[in-house]
Amino acid sequence: MARGVRRVVTGHDENGKAVFLFNGDAPNQVQRPGRPTVSTLLWVTDETPAKLSGTDNAAREIGITPPMGGSILRVLEIPPETEHSAEETERLIETMMREQSENPQPGINRAPTARAMGMHRTESVDYGLVLEGGIDLLLDDSETHLTAGDIVVMQGTYHSWANRSGKTCMMAFILIGAEVPWKDAD
Repeated sequence: MARGVRRVVTGHDENGKAVFLFNGDAPNQVQRPGRPTVSTLLWVTDETPAKLSGTDNAAREIGITPPMGGSILRVLEIPPETEHSAEETERLIETMMREQSENPQPGINRAPTARAMGMHRTESVDYGLVLEGGIDLLLDDSETHLTAGDIVVMQGTYHSWANRSGKTCMMAFILIGAEVPWKDAD
């Protein structure tokens, strides 16, 4: 079960005085069916420069990637991985590819492999901050281990996460919509 993330959002009242607009557990938590990771959406902007408002910019459904020129702030709680047989891995990859073809998400390209079923890239610059625990960042042919306090900057690269630590890893992500070179090749 997700532990929740406290979100404090400031703004202004009708007289221009600084006030707390939201202060409590972020309500927009999602766990996709069949997936153990819990995603808590904290804030979204649709453009740069961002518009300031008194509304809850996270009170909506949005895919993984931000709007072009916008941004997303979310926290992921990534539980430890479980081992799968070769048959289970093949079935999971087939399911992921079928989901992608039946319900494509704009701005994300998936490329699951037996090594990294979650392999994907997004049309964004991603800042990932490890808040708790540890996790392995897998790229096409290499990987590195990250621990609390480490920060990664990804520029539209294919990647996947592998939590081999035995404990839940908590990460904050800020994604900023980006123009990507592979779109010109399409």
